[in-house]
Amino acid sequence: MQWHITDRCDQRCKHCYIYEGKDKECSLELGLDTLECILDDFIESCDKLDRDPFLVITGGDPLLYARIWEFLQLLKNRNLKFALLGNPFHLNYEVVRRLEDFGCVNFQMSLDGLRDTHDFIRKPGSFDATLDALKYFEGSQINTAIMTTVSKTNIQEIPDLVDIVVKHKVNNFAFARYCPSPDDLDLMVSPEEYRNFLDKMWEKYMQYQEGDTRFALKDHLWRLYLYEKGLFNPNEIDNPNDLILDGCHCGITHITTLADGTVYACRRSETPVGKVPEQSFYDIFLSDEMEQYRQYDKFEHCSKCELRNFCRGCPSVAKCVTGNFYAKDPQCWKKF
Repeated sequence: MQWHITDRCDQRCKHCYIYEGKDKECSLELGLDTLECILDDFIESCDKLDRDPFLVITGGDPLLYARIWEFLQLLKNRNLKFALLGNPFHLNYEVVRRLEDFGCVNFQMSLDGLRDTHDFIRKPGSFDATLDALKYFEGSQINTAIMTTVSKTNIQEIPDLVDIVVKHKVNNFAFARYCPSPDDLDLMVSPEEYRNFLDKMWEKYMQYQEGDTRFALKDHLWRLYLYEKGLFNPNEIDNPNDLILDGCHCGITHITTLADGTVYACRRSETPVGKVPEQSFYDIFLSDEMEQYRQYDKFEHCSKCELRNFCRGCPSVAKCVTGNFYAKDPQCWKKF
């Protein structure tokens, strides 16, 4: 579960879901007792579903949650390992030491282009602050991760960004595509541009494949790219029941809870399926509302593709652009 425990944040990123069209002083969060109730239901629901629980704690900036250390103590008491997605501004050696003690295994920050572009998208000075904050994790057991959101604004700079994260010995690097609103469709790249971008990124990844940085192929269109390069063959995988084995995890292994308790099937688009603690995660996960995101034969393009069980692109990008979760991914270049 990706859990937004607060909306409080030091940045107002231009692609942020939380602050879009809302009061810029938004500071929504639930009390610690309510979070504990939600946490215990999550653990119980995972047990019922025979799933190992894992939490990705975010916000806003989760370190700005009013009772963050008490909240993390709840996780430690339940022997739950977790990851944090946050900003660099409240990190120091002592904070990282405490996060490690409470069971944090990964801390993710963002770089959305080179210095000028990143600082334009996020906050002046935040590019250098992010790179500087990496030093606090040296010698700890917490892996560092850098995430990038790809759009027309920064797509040309991201291959050079790989050189920077490798130089700074970041443990993990990945990118995801921007989910636009109808007002900023000009930030979309074409399918051909995106395919060429993956080519450049693959060259970079191969250049550094023997290094210490791991490159996560987060975007599901990587599967199509590797298929075309002859590096993935779905016919070699035994799947007699025609199961969904990979690709978009929406409705399968992933769920998102917002700072007010609203549960989304996917955070990247408007996909509300319930609310906690009024409802149980178990009931939400098996509900008709969630089932609306598991109707794989409805995919207008993917349902007739040999990669349906392994890719399906990003349905949230499709939903943001067309209003239809099952429309063709606007940046998928595959033609029939």
